[in-house]
Amino acid sequence: MGRAYAGRLTGGALPLRLAAVRTSAAEGLPPEPRGGWGPLPPLAETLERTGAAVLAQAVPSSPAVREQAAADALSALRRGVHVVTAAKSHLLSHWGELALAAAEGGSRIRISGATGAALPTADLARIGVRGLGCRTLRACPNGTATFVLDRLADGEPLPDAVAEAQRRGIAEADPTADLSGADAAVKVRLLAALLWGWDATAVRMEAGPGIDAGTAEAARAAAARGRRLRSVATASADEPLVVRVGLAETEPGDPLHTLRGPEKAAVYGCPEAGDITVSGGRSSPLGAALAMVKDTLDVAGPVGSGFA
Repeated sequence: MGRAYAGRLTGGALPLRLAAVRTSAAEGLPPEPRGGWGPLPPLAETLERTGAAVLAQAVPSSPAVREQAAADALSALRRGVHVVTAAKSHLLSHWGELALAAAEGGSRIRISGATGAALPTADLARIGVRGLGCRTLRACPNGTATFVLDRLADGEPLPDAVAEAQRRGIAEADPTADLSGADAAVKVRLLAALLWGWDATAVRMEAGPGIDAGTAEAARAAAARGRRLRSVATASADEPLVVRVGLAETEPGDPLHTLRGPEKAAVYGCPEAGDITVSGGRSSPLGAALAMVKDTLDVAGPVGSGFA
């Protein structure tokens, strides 16, 4: 069951306070037991009552919740409430509408949890490489794929590798999007939209073969040659509105080759400044939660001075 959190600023050492938690059917505030929570009021009522500065959306990236997630985000943004989201579905279907609503309300949207969890790929795409002439993006943004491919290279059967990823909280209960490359492509689709001002709803995704029962042999063969098989998603400013994903062998010295376990990486190709790489940030529920805390502090924290 997904949740949305509303928070507002307070003074003191802790700059944020949790004002309300909303599920699909109830609203309350921990540590009050869920049984004591009240019926779910309209979001506008919650925002008005709590004076929330941020709406944090930790809801499934699924068609079933897309429209509600989009409606909530649009409502908050138009009221001047910032939105921090780990969900992807409504970003892909309502990108332009969300941007317009944010402009109308003078609010901001942050999507780290949807594009790399603890890895600050969205921060780099949004501001970190701005002005550096970035022309390409090449990434392994799905920790499940990297974890499973490494286990296959070590001789582990695919079902066992997936089960272990799920046991560790790396893989989703349904790992189809992780193994097919769809999740990696979606993340690069969103990052490319931040990088080059693309409309994420218009980006076309082209997928090669994903990870299946036949991948184990290819992973072991690559390892025997000193290489590592990776699920790589790419985009280029010279080919607008296209993202590609597929399995590729990586060589020593390649930042994508050095990844281990559920680590992720993104390489921003800047011809004049040189490639800029961010890597690590292994997949985990805690990593995604921390990314949302980081984004919340970014949009709603007090404005400092000097280097702050």
